[in-house]
Parts: sequence; C-alpha cells; structure tokens
Amino acid sequence: MTFQFFGQFMFIRSIIIKLSGLFLLATTLSACTQPPYHNLNNEQLKVMVKQGTPIYDIRRAEEWRETGVVANSQLLTFVDAGGRVLPDFMRRFTDAIGKDDPVILICRTGNRTGTLARHLVEQMGYTRVYNVRNGITRWIGDNRSIIRIDNG
Repeated sequence: MTFQFFGQFMFIRSIIIKLSGLFLLATTLSACTQPPYHNLNNEQLKVMVKQGTPIYDIRRAEEWRETGVVANSQLLTFVDAGGRVLPDFMRRFTDAIGKDDPVILICRTGNRTGTLARHLVEQMGYTRVYNVRNGITRWIGDNRSIIRIDNG
C-alpha cells in the first residue's frame, strides 16, 4: 500500500511541476509580445525620413550637442535630466502631430522613445508611431551621417 501511495504522489508531483513550467512559459511569452508601436532599424529610418516622415529627437540639448542629430530632426525634449516630463512637451507634440499622422521618435538608445511611443499609442490613440530601435547610438555606430548642433 505504501508503494502505491508513493507512486501516486510522484505522479501528481510530476503533473504539478509540468503545469508550473507551462505557466512560467506562458507568462514569459506574454511579456515578449510585440509593442503597440513600430520599431525601426536604420535602413527603415533612412527610407521613412527620405519619404518625409517627421522625426522627433526627444533628447536633451546637451545630448544633441554631444552626438549631433539625424538630418531633418525636430528637436523637442521629452524629459529633464531627472526623468520628469517637461510641462509643455505633450502640448507642443500634439499641436504638431495628429493622431493618424506618421511620426518617428529617436533618443539615445530607444528606451525613452519606447516609453513615449507606448504612451502615445495606448493612452492617447496615436496610430502611426515609429520608434528607432537602439536610437542615435546605433545610427552613429553604423557610421550614418549626422548634423552637428552648435553650442549657442
């Protein structure tokens, strides 16, 4: 009788372990879903800018001066050095870009723009938001041309 009980216990235990593994896998995969905006690589960015899609560089002025910017970028700082959204950012952005207009967002590495892109799509109803994956860092790393910003 004891061996039969032990066998049932081990069978139930293996089922619980398998179900736990499936739950963990499902949870992990759901975290890997596509973002609600479009990510661009450098080739896609180049094509869209050439087609006239507006590009907004949302970094701070000192960052623009340090690295330069992609040609035709509109310079509009999103957050201050402490990570706080600038009070007039959303008004200025929404005055310039309609909810159904395409817009490209670029920052240093794509993190700030990913956050902003998600907010624009999920909270504000924007439909054509493009985030430059890996930001200006990858653009420069791939030896793409930039425009220098004066210190003045």
